[in-house]
Amino acid sequence: MFISNAYAQAAPAAAEAASMSSTLTSMLPLVLMFVVLYFIMIRPQMKKQKEHRAMIDALAKGDEVVTAGGMLGRIVSVSDGALGVQIANGVEVQMQRSAVVQVLPKGTIK
Repeated sequence: MFISNAYAQAAPAAAEAASMSSTLTSMLPLVLMFVVLYFIMIRPQMKKQKEHRAMIDALAKGDEVVTAGGMLGRIVSVSDGALGVQIANGVEVQMQRSAVVQVLPKGTIK
């Protein structure tokens, strides 16, 4: 009674072009969001991991380090996957290389 019937008119070429551009337009914010997330979150994290891996590979005997648990010590032995860290006179602990968080400048530990 109040609603009249609406009939679609066929315009195949114009309809396909309009639907293609609307699809691309609707995908643009999603692509843009992924690019922004890559540069804000993913790329800096990958860079940080790469720096940490390089630091762990460069560990040598005599380096003073801080572990993930907060212990300070001097490396006394180095093997493939583990380090011997002297945390006090006569006290040496074995730990994984990945437990090292930071390398301190020489002479920091007295």
